[in-house]
Amino acid sequence: MSAPPVDAVHSPSLDGRSSERPVDRVGRPPGSDPGGVRLQAARAAAARVADPEIPVLSIDDLGILHDIAIDENGRVLVTILPTYSGCPATGVIALGVVTELAKDGFPDARVRLGNTPAWSTGRMSEAAREKLRACGISPPGRASGKRALFAPSPGVDCPRCGSGDTERISEFGSTACKAHWRCRACREPFDHFKCV
Repeated sequence: MSAPPVDAVHSPSLDGRSSERPVDRVGRPPGSDPGGVRLQAARAAAARVADPEIPVLSIDDLGILHDIAIDENGRVLVTILPTYSGCPATGVIALGVVTELAKDGFPDARVRLGNTPAWSTGRMSEAAREKLRACGISPPGRASGKRALFAPSPGVDCPRCGSGDTERISEFGSTACKAHWRCRACREPFDHFKCV
């Protein structure tokens, strides 16, 4: 199977705030997709794609799915935000998006890698945080920013027993975006999704 078509470009957000021209999000004259049915169907297809490193989460849960548009030729253009530069899951995610869209009748979809805005853990939904806890991964804290990359994670609670008496074992867990921690109360190890 060949790699999906991926372009590295800036793309506006789903709400269209940074759009350069006043058109609807399907990229065609307003009214050519009444109610945005095709756009909604394309978004639903792309939103089904699971994160390959944490399959209980979709790319929509994580906030990786950034923008969906349909150009003047009817081609779906999806913009995803990599969690960090060089993330090995990005290519797999792009392939998943193209595959899901093809299943739903969008065979010539393209995936773009956006870099503005930069992805952060603040884009994760509350449902994503609950899904992480349910599968034994401590979700990231709410605060993000430059200091979050270098400061220790404050108040990491054990996702198994809820205790705050935890300690970091290693800065790197099963993937680069997670650190390995241990609970002093229940003695269980767990991954903590880093705050970025």
